[in-house]
Amino acid sequence: MKITVLISRILLGFLYLVFGLDYFFRFIPVQPIHTGVTGAFIAGLKGIGYFYPMMKVIQIVAGISLMFNRYAPFAAVVLFPISLNVLLFHTILVPSGWLMGVFLFVPNILLGFGYRKYYSGMLTVKAVVE
Repeated sequence: MKITVLISRILLGFLYLVFGLDYFFRFIPVQPIHTGVTGAFIAGLKGIGYFYPMMKVIQIVAGISLMFNRYAPFAAVVLFPISLNVLLFHTILVPSGWLMGVFLFVPNILLGFGYRKYYSGMLTVKAVVE
């Protein structure tokens, strides 16, 4: 399991670092513009103004955190909603890109399982304030 977590951590960290940096520096070739519901969804997120830059900064910071194994359980939790949305986007709205969603979601699930002991405190049914 240690090797699986190590590979998942580095893979997920690298992917999020690259895609986060690409938003600011554009070194990956631009994908075709989406139309219809998909285009409206992306235009809505970009139109807000703050969402994409904030998400990409989170991806960069969490990606670096995972790659260097600093606060990795926290970074995996922070990236989980992004991974889930990428999976859903690429399986429902753009099915041809489903593999990208899987490449981000599966390592995140594996990290969650590998780091499960770190999450036990957060999963307390009835928390007591001290």
